[in-house]
Amino acid sequence: MAKKKKKQKDYRITVEDYIKAVKKANREIELEQQPGWQRTTMVHKSKKAYNRKDNKRNLLEE
Repeated sequence: MAKKKKKQKDYRITVEDYIKAVKKANREIELEQQPGWQRTTMVHKSKKAYNRKDNKRNLLEE
């Protein structure tokens, strides 16, 4: 009986993997340089996005 040869998996780093790794490393460096605690899941709010609370606040101020 001949032994079956196992196929070696060919792992290649794609451009997407490289970009993902660079972004993650960059974020880690930014967090280390800033003093204190920084949240990592905050999403940037657009000024153009409709916000019902801001509209109510503006009406009460006027």
